[in-house]
Amino acid sequence: MRFRAVFFDAGETLVHPEPSFHDLFRRVLNQAGHDRTRAAVAEASAKVFESFRQAAEDGSLWTTSPELSRSFWMSVYGPMLSELSLPSSDGLADVLYTAFTDRTNYSLFDDVVPALDQLAATGVELGLISNFEAWLEELLVDLEMIDRLPVRAISGIEGVQKPGLELFVVALERAGVEPEEAAYVGDNPYFDVDPPAQLGMFPVLIDRLGRHESFDGTRITSMSQLVEVLA
Repeated sequence: MRFRAVFFDAGETLVHPEPSFHDLFRRVLNQAGHDRTRAAVAEASAKVFESFRQAAEDGSLWTTSPELSRSFWMSVYGPMLSELSLPSSDGLADVLYTAFTDRTNYSLFDDVVPALDQLAATGVELGLISNFEAWLEELLVDLEMIDRLPVRAISGIEGVQKPGLELFVVALERAGVEPEEAAYVGDNPYFDVDPPAQLGMFPVLIDRLGRHESFDGTRITSMSQLVEVLA
């Protein structure tokens, strides 16, 4: 192994809403009496990714306090509901926020534990660098992952977010490694490739859904490929 440490993003890299963001969103709608197709929800969810990018470009923080998190997600769910011809003023957005902050609605991807076991066997330090609310720590306990990822820098705890470099620097310092001695794995080129590359880390894009097939860099579609690309 050519690296001393490997860090991971959390959402859509290690963990995901169960069974998926689109399916959980649709389930909440159905329970409220609003039948929408998965395809319609998937189309509306483009608002989510645009909101992330816009907030980052504006320098906005959205995970560093419960109040900011709620405000941000309300601003996301509103346009999504409008795209689906549903009202956002009848409490449905609040129901969605409750569902997506309920730790029991999250699972690990099936390929995560085997990949971490493989990496741990090589002796590398494993850690997490994530834009996520502070309750990610509790979720990691629930999923029996807290001890597997001993070095953690979570925006909801540290008060800084990607794509800024500070969160990466915090993790590197805690692991006691230089940037060139570390790899980083995440699912979003804007947040998970460009920033660590600026520092000199080795970024790996995980693209399970084939959203970034033209990506010009190290790209995997399953965690099972990770050890090979890092070796």
